[in-house]
Amino acid sequence: MVFDQDSAMCGMAQREYRQIYPQSGWVEHDPEEIWQSQLATAREALERAGIRAAELAAIGIANQRETTLVWERTSGKPVYNAIVWQDRRGAALCDQLVAAGHAGLFGSRTGLTLDPYFSASKLVWLLEHVPGARSRAEAGELAFGTVDSWLIWQLTGGRVHLTDVTNASRTLLFDIHRNVWDEQLLALLQIPLALLPQVHPSAWNYGMSDKSVLGAEVMIGGVAGDQQAALFGQACHTPGMAKNTYGTGCFMLLATGGEARCSSHGLITTAAAQLDAAPRYALEGSVFVGGAVVQWLRDGLGLIRDAAEVTALAESVPDAGGVVFVPAFTGLGAPHWDPYARGGLLGLNRATSAAHIARAAIESIAFQSAELLLAMQADAAAALTELRVDGGAAANNLLLQCQADLLGIPVVRPKILETTALGAAHLAGLTAGVWRDVGALADVWQLDRVFEPGIPRDQAAERMARWRDAIGRIGSWERQPSVVQ
Repeated sequence: MVFDQDSAMCGMAQREYRQIYPQSGWVEHDPEEIWQSQLATAREALERAGIRAAELAAIGIANQRETTLVWERTSGKPVYNAIVWQDRRGAALCDQLVAAGHAGLFGSRTGLTLDPYFSASKLVWLLEHVPGARSRAEAGELAFGTVDSWLIWQLTGGRVHLTDVTNASRTLLFDIHRNVWDEQLLALLQIPLALLPQVHPSAWNYGMSDKSVLGAEVMIGGVAGDQQAALFGQACHTPGMAKNTYGTGCFMLLATGGEARCSSHGLITTAAAQLDAAPRYALEGSVFVGGAVVQWLRDGLGLIRDAAEVTALAESVPDAGGVVFVPAFTGLGAPHWDPYARGGLLGLNRATSAAHIARAAIESIAFQSAELLLAMQADAAAALTELRVDGGAAANNLLLQCQADLLGIPVVRPKILETTALGAAHLAGLTAGVWRDVGALADVWQLDRVFEPGIPRDQAAERMARWRDAIGRIGSWERQPSVVQ
């Protein structure tokens, strides 16, 4: 996406790339396909905006955070596919670390829970299963990074191996209080420090893109993990403001300012986008399968031909007909943190139709997000007055009305739903001097629509109780024996 100095979108291009599922619970991407898709869409967006790369003030990057890549420093060739944030192959290692009593150490240093969602167990798997990877990593021949580091490396022609504090904070290897890679955690997991990128604030000069990439050298001025970028793009700069992004997954963040607030309700503490050396934090809850449930209706069940059809199908019935859909395809995230849970469709009967399943799928996104906000309110010890929303699925009015009904507070949608990209642009623009401060950025945030709650609170509570009952029935499914002895 290309934005001007008024935060108006001037050009956009997008494309899907392959999702690779080698086995149950595993999710991978082709690193080269990631890079080529970004290169192609960047060039296309510039063309649609009618500008040349030389006219750009800066490049901003917002990326999938925990997705893990390792590549050769000399050739830039990946040693294996990117292991995606949804991937659960590290569950056994995390179980071992918990059993050994290390959960408290990791939690106090990183703000995270020991879960295969984060990068560390994925990186350990690569070092142990790719032939020669560990010895080559110890020799300094390999580089690790989340998608931002991979793109920075490619954009700069292999000259720069950096990341920002928000991405580093999602690895289970970074001390969010001291803003450094934690040597004790690295030693515990036998991960060489030489493998890791240097860490900088989110608004920072990360180097110049190679002229061959876009036709001119352009400063990379802003980097943030997608959800912290969305928090920034939603102008949630004041502690107590919250946003929810409805993408492949759903991610709710509550800004806590300079306080790294610890959760007692299954949330994690994470670094928010930093403009300088001063730490900034947020509470976060992550839903692993949000909008991806619609992709499954299309690609897995064939109920719809296009994702846009799901709303009309769901609205053809007044309710879900008693059906509850828990899309725990790769386990459950916050506040349950159950890597062994698997999806379930409950309450089916002879009258159940494709429309009821479609409506239950949309409602599942709202139910999961409602759990996150209730946990945040408990941790914050204060009621939130509104929830700002964004992401592709936030265009779905049925979803947002359901969300407001469950939460009992207004759900606020901005005019620009791609606030992840907007946040990256704002960070880059601050570095380049396009905007003077965050106050100037808050002035350009624009409202599209407010969704007010439309059902009594006792009815919402009954629906949430039904949801929790369904969660209890599919928890730890992969741990169950397949044959009863």
